[in-house]
Amino acid sequence: MRAMSQTHTTAPATLEVISHSEAETIAFGRRLGALLQPGDLLLLFAPFGAGKTHLTKGIAGALGVDEADVNSPSFVLINEYETARRGKPGQGRTPIYHVDLYRIETPEALATVGLDDVIAGHGIAVIEWAERAVDWFPREHLAIEIAYAGETDRRIVVRPHGTRAAEIVAALQAGD
Repeated sequence: MRAMSQTHTTAPATLEVISHSEAETIAFGRRLGALLQPGDLLLLFAPFGAGKTHLTKGIAGALGVDEADVNSPSFVLINEYETARRGKPGQGRTPIYHVDLYRIETPEALATVGLDDVIAGHGIAVIEWAERAVDWFPREHLAIEIAYAGETDRRIVVRPHGTRAAEIVAALQAGD
């Protein structure tokens, strides 16, 4: 298996990764997932089939969720996975909320899906098709863009927005 390529772009805290396979995208998700904690918000921007759910499988796997249980929430809108990690005192295990906004057509529809509860801070939220509501989310988040870079290659760009997100990117960069 080829090693995943990783470069740092000119923006100081932006990270770019080239994944050569679904397995590498999942592996990168595991690296990322190991750094996450309750309250972290990840916004995923990518076309159909680019690897949003594979990345989420890795994130969830790093937190003790069986990766085989992670699938796209396109029709249910939100999947909740219980992680092996303990949350804040009195909150039990940290949940991962895997949200798919593809079918959301208006900002008003966001109110009906329960996104307020998802980003309330007691879990980790991974939002697919975040471009459908980008102005709705808090400023503190990690934006992850996945683009086709070949038949099986994907270009993953991780952009932090806020202090906590910058810490996550710095930790990913330190793990080179």
